[in-house]
Amino acid sequence: MEKNNVVTVQTKEWANPTPAGLVAFAVACFCFFALLSGRVGVPALPLMGCWLLGGFIIQLVVAIVDLKGGNIAGGNVFCFFSGFFMLTGGLEMMLKYRGVTADAPLDATIDGFAWLVLSIILILWTPAFFKKFGLLTIVILLTDAALPLIAFSDLGVLPKTVSPIAAWILLGAGSVAIYLASALVVNGTFGKKIYPM
Repeated sequence: MEKNNVVTVQTKEWANPTPAGLVAFAVACFCFFALLSGRVGVPALPLMGCWLLGGFIIQLVVAIVDLKGGNIAGGNVFCFFSGFFMLTGGLEMMLKYRGVTADAPLDATIDGFAWLVLSIILILWTPAFFKKFGLLTIVILLTDAALPLIAFSDLGVLPKTVSPIAAWILLGAGSVAIYLASALVVNGTFGKKIYPM
């Protein structure tokens, strides 16, 4: 538009990318469920790594858009999820597979220390998601419950027998994330509540 020799540019806001990030999160949760519950074993690690690397790309994009839009809690969580859970997790799955098949297993104790930091951070950031309690808060709370189990198991503080408990909690978190992603897309498209939230 041009008015009095001044050109104004109308820009359209970006859509909320959170549903895509939640789908990537759900894929990771379901993959970890399969691994931690014993439904898949070492031969699945490289393929799981590929799925996590795909999630890294999605969650990094979501983080950037969320942070640009001023979503400090969601943007930062997606940012560290993309880097540590997705990118690092994906690469680790491939390295662990290589280590096991080459009969040179890696010391996963280091994972426990990293998971412990991520658990503490997520738990400390959780109150930011209470501002508007909803399904996303439930996803965060379930993840808060699962991550310390994984961390303490990797550290040897808890026995590996807690892995199936963490698996089921992650399956729950992933399931809620699937529903929330669907509700955000469908309700946002129609501009009204189709799926209750």
